[in-house]
Amino acid sequence: MQVAGPPEGPREGGPGQAAAASAAPPVQAGAASPGPAPAAPEGAPAAQAAPAPEAAPAAGGARATGGATRADLARPAQCSGVPPLKLTLVASGFDQPTFVASPPGDPARLVVVEKTGTLRLIKEGTIQPAPFLDVRSRVFQPTPNSEGGLLGLAFHPDYAKNGRFWIHYSSVPRGNVVIEEWRRGAQGGDAAHPEPVRTLVDVKHGAWNHVGGMLAFGRDGYLYAAIGDSARSPSPAADLTSKLGKILRIDVDDPRKAPAGNMGGVEPLIWDYGLRNPWRFSFDRLTGDLYIGDVGQKAWEEILVEPPGQGRNDYGWEAMEGSHCYPPGAACKPRGVLPAVEHPRSEAGSIIGGYVYRGAKIPCLRGRYVYGDYVTGRFFSFVWDGKAATDRVELTSALRPNGLPSSFGEDAAGEIYVVMFNTGRIYRIDPG
Repeated sequence: MQVAGPPEGPREGGPGQAAAASAAPPVQAGAASPGPAPAAPEGAPAAQAAPAPEAAPAAGGARATGGATRADLARPAQCSGVPPLKLTLVASGFDQPTFVASPPGDPARLVVVEKTGTLRLIKEGTIQPAPFLDVRSRVFQPTPNSEGGLLGLAFHPDYAKNGRFWIHYSSVPRGNVVIEEWRRGAQGGDAAHPEPVRTLVDVKHGAWNHVGGMLAFGRDGYLYAAIGDSARSPSPAADLTSKLGKILRIDVDDPRKAPAGNMGGVEPLIWDYGLRNPWRFSFDRLTGDLYIGDVGQKAWEEILVEPPGQGRNDYGWEAMEGSHCYPPGAACKPRGVLPAVEHPRSEAGSIIGGYVYRGAKIPCLRGRYVYGDYVTGRFFSFVWDGKAATDRVELTSALRPNGLPSSFGEDAAGEIYVVMFNTGRIYRIDPG
């Protein structure tokens, strides 16, 4: 990476769903038209509309939880535009924070990942003086500006009972990408056990660039892990004998055995391939859809959306950058699944995948995917209707960011947090 933070700063210039790529910029929050239109100037105040009452679920369609159809659950309540929003400072003073997560079902705790190798605990709004976990002696960073470090964290869905969690980091002495299981030190305790349980993945990488770093559990109970392509040329992203440029799917109870439905073959943990640097991905906690933010190279940043259980997808890199042949201007036979949304370099320089909002505080945001960009500091959103990204709205002026987002996170209640790498601050998205 060319800046001192994930996932990357300015650079030199399959089967599954048929997602329509779109380069049209989103409108600013509160604009009259919900469809794609030229964005308002950066930092311009948004004319916010008052929320309307939530509509009852429409009749027909496949049923999901609570008697609503899946289409109902996948879109926001029927409100007049995006509601007023703001960023509320939760905590500050962190050393290069890269992620924040909450143990499932625990409303009192947030854990912040610091790139340098510590997990810091926020308990009932207060940063605890002692780290939850300190792995600085294990973490490899070739230079302060490299992408290596401690990058990812995932808690077991039954963490309250079993205390199991996993971290994603680049390891000493050579920068291999390691995914490791750890455990809580004591029931309800505020510190981890000082030694790891076991290593699930240890792959040669170098940790200079395109490390990936995301870990998350899917609704199927398997752990998903993102590893970038290490910026090699030619890229190993389409090489099914390599874990680089992939999303892996792992059975944490038997990590040597590939879960049914994986690609299989020489690298049986592969779930998706053809990815450049899938720095952040997330699952919609209601629908199970997988949203992937894949960092681009010369011209395009992209968000991919994958229905639950429909992996084994080729996302095209490095024959394709987004929906375009790579390198720019080259002729090619289109390959892979197209992005749901793509942003030209004039809008975004290093995409940060976010979350679909499923919290209770902002009903008119519910069902909307919120994400951002590390280089420009802009925030974007859309609603996935099961086939395409709709109602694209830019949230930058509404959130008025003070910093560059390196990640988003979710707490136990589904509220969304923003991690600012360059200022060391954690914010929560709240009603404005």
